[in-house]
Amino acid sequence: MGLQAANTQSSSDRKKLHLATDNRVPKINEFVPLAALDDIVFGAWDIFSENAYEAALNAGVLEKELLNQVAEQLASLKPMPAVFEQKYVKRLYGTNTKSGRNKMELAEQLIEDITNFKKENGCDRLVMVWAASTEIFLEESEAHRSIQAFEKGLYDNDPSISPSMIYAYAAIVSGVPFANGAPNLTVDIPALTKLAEDRNVPICGKDFKTGQTLMKTIIAPGLKARMLGLDGWYSTNILGNRDGEVLDDPENFKTKEESKLSVLEHILQPEVYPDLYKDFSHVVRINYYPPRGDNKEGWDNIDIFGWLGYKMQIKIDFLCRDSILAAPLALDLALFLDLAQRAGMRGVQEWLSFYFKAPQTAPGLYPEHDLFIQLVKLKNTLRHIMGEEMITHLGREYYD
Repeated sequence: MGLQAANTQSSSDRKKLHLATDNRVPKINEFVPLAALDDIVFGAWDIFSENAYEAALNAGVLEKELLNQVAEQLASLKPMPAVFEQKYVKRLYGTNTKSGRNKMELAEQLIEDITNFKKENGCDRLVMVWAASTEIFLEESEAHRSIQAFEKGLYDNDPSISPSMIYAYAAIVSGVPFANGAPNLTVDIPALTKLAEDRNVPICGKDFKTGQTLMKTIIAPGLKARMLGLDGWYSTNILGNRDGEVLDDPENFKTKEESKLSVLEHILQPEVYPDLYKDFSHVVRINYYPPRGDNKEGWDNIDIFGWLGYKMQIKIDFLCRDSILAAPLALDLALFLDLAQRAGMRGVQEWLSFYFKAPQTAPGLYPEHDLFIQLVKLKNTLRHIMGEEMITHLGREYYD
C-alpha cells in the first residue's frame, strides 16, 4: 500500500470522514500503511548479557507461563554489547559493554552494529528507540551547538556527550529514525537536531508518558477547561525495578524531575491565569522500594479551589505496571517514525508529543502537554499524510 492510496477518493468522499453520521471510524492501521507486525525484527543493546527470555524472567513483569509460550523466540534475542559509562548511570554495573579509545570509536562500533543487523536480518528499514535508563542531568554545552563541535567532542571524550547521545548520533548518521524514551538531554540538542534535518531522518522525544504524568495530562486540562484553581499538586512514586534503583541517585533523579515538573506549568499557563494558577506548589518525589518491583504506585494529592475560593481536594492512587504501560508506546513510536520517514518527513516530529512527558519541539515553539490536543495533532498529521481534510469539530455541517 502506498502512502497516497487514500488520495484516490473524491473530495466529497473525503469530507464524509468528518461526519459522525457516516459511521466510518477506521483503525489507524487500516487508514495509514504501517509496517506489519509479522515483518518486524527486534534487536537490542544491553549492558547485561542475558537473552530476552532470561531478562524477562528476572524482571518479573510477565508470568512465567506466558513467557514460556514464546520462550524460543525470546531466547534467540541476544543483546549486542552496549555503549555505557557508569558516571552517567551510577547505580548500574554492566559487563556486556563496548570499549574504545574515544567516543567516536564507540559511535563507529554502533554504526557497524546497525549495518550488520540490517544485513543479517534482511531489513529494508530500521528505527531506534532509546528505552534505557535515565542518565544524570546535563545542560546544553558548547559541544552540543553544532555537528562540528559535537564530532570534535566525540574524539576528545567530552564529558557533556552521554551514551544516549552517541546512540542518537550513530542512528542519524545511519539514516535511522530515533525516539528518546527517557528524560535525558539526548537528541534535543542543536547539533543532532540539525543533523537529523540534513540527513532526512525523523526524531522525537522525550521521556515516555506512562503513569503519574499521564494522569496529570488528563486531569490538568479538565481543571483548566472549567477554570478550577490550583493551590498545590503533590506527587509521590513508589517504584522497585531497575528504573527505580537508577532514580534513587540524586543526579539521575534531577533529570527525571525536570521532565515531570514541566507538565503542569505548560498546561495551566499561570502567566495567563495568575488568579487561578500563579505560584501553585508542585512537588514530585520518587521512592525506590525494591519489594514493589515493576508494579509502580503513583499517589497524588491535588488541592484545588472553585467558586468564591472554596477549597476542594482530588486524590489519585494509580497502581500501575510501568513496563506494561511503556511497551506499547515504544512499538507505536517505531511504527510511526517508520511511516514518517517513508512520507518524507524529517527532523523533529512534534506530532508524536502524545507519547512524551517533555515533547521535543522546534526552537521557540511552545510545547503542547494537553493529552487531548496532542491526540488531535497526531490524528491530523496522519490525515495530512493521507491527503485527508483536517479534523475541526466545528459541527456546522450538521445544521446548514
